[in-house]
Amino acid sequence: MYYPIKFRPVYKDYIWGGRYFEKLGRELPKGVVAESWEVSCHKNGLSVIANGEYAGRTLIEFIKSDTVGVLGTNFPYECSEIPLLVKLIDAHDKLSVQVHPDDCHAAVFENGFGKNEMWYIMDAKPGAKLVAGLKEDVTREKFIRAVSENRIEDCLLQVEVMPGDVISIPAGLVHAIGEGIVIAEIQQTSDITYRVFDYNRVDGNGNKRPLHLEKALDVINFNAGRRKIKYEGVKVKINDTCSKTVFLANRYFACERYDLNGGFKEKCDGSKFHIYIFMEGNGIIQTGDVKVSIKAGETVFLPAAVGEYTVSGQLKALKTYIPDLISDIVDPMRNAGCSNSEIYKVLSC
Repeated sequence: MYYPIKFRPVYKDYIWGGRYFEKLGRELPKGVVAESWEVSCHKNGLSVIANGEYAGRTLIEFIKSDTVGVLGTNFPYECSEIPLLVKLIDAHDKLSVQVHPDDCHAAVFENGFGKNEMWYIMDAKPGAKLVAGLKEDVTREKFIRAVSENRIEDCLLQVEVMPGDVISIPAGLVHAIGEGIVIAEIQQTSDITYRVFDYNRVDGNGNKRPLHLEKALDVINFNAGRRKIKYEGVKVKINDTCSKTVFLANRYFACERYDLNGGFKEKCDGSKFHIYIFMEGNGIIQTGDVKVSIKAGETVFLPAAVGEYTVSGQLKALKTYIPDLISDIVDPMRNAGCSNSEIYKVLSC
């Protein structure tokens, strides 16, 4: 009944974008392309199925036709949206300094969901940096003073990154993607962003983009202290041709990278869907008699009821899903011989 599903990309033309996605063999619209929304139920960029029997349906229509079969038994029967949004981001120029609210704040003040997210660095120019938090000594008062004196950059924690790095960005953390970085982003389904600083840039009409300082001050976590920034992950052998690295897991999403030179079998057991973002190489996903070719830069959605499937080829792929932390992360890692400290290392609860 179900098969590996691809979607039409939804492109965004924010001023800091570029043309990187052409390197992935994509035909882009004219102008800058900042983001490609790969899997989305959000009204600002709803995914439409691109292949197979269900081509032309929106993701929401697809879910409503069989909620349990698409999303899985872990979701309420009345659920009509995937609570994950997957993007590719081309930061040809640096993004604004921003922060996102958590679920509680967003529900009360924005009538929406909060935004916890993570970044996988697909590409980065040498020496590229991003912002992942505030310096340790920055209090609310110091931050407000720095804003008023136009020296907010003095407060920001800059982190150098390279391809393969994984960064966790929880709600309340001030952050910004730096120039020359391409990212796969996994996040909650939310488009709520409070912009703190935009480097005094103007758009094509000479207008500065609006800031949201008061809202930002309500949600910034000034008590974060020292925190883990990069998640190195824990490598687990699958078979002689495949291994996976479990990077991080929380109640919103899990992220694992498969390094493959052969093949492996997996299963959507009916409880949850799987999403794969292909980073390098090419191959095939097969469900039953259906074979779907895959290549770098593509994203594939596997409905919960798809059952067993195989992935084969020479490739690197990120897998994301909404985990049960015990049955999907802790128990499998323990059964693979991982220590308690290794298991704890990937949890970002």
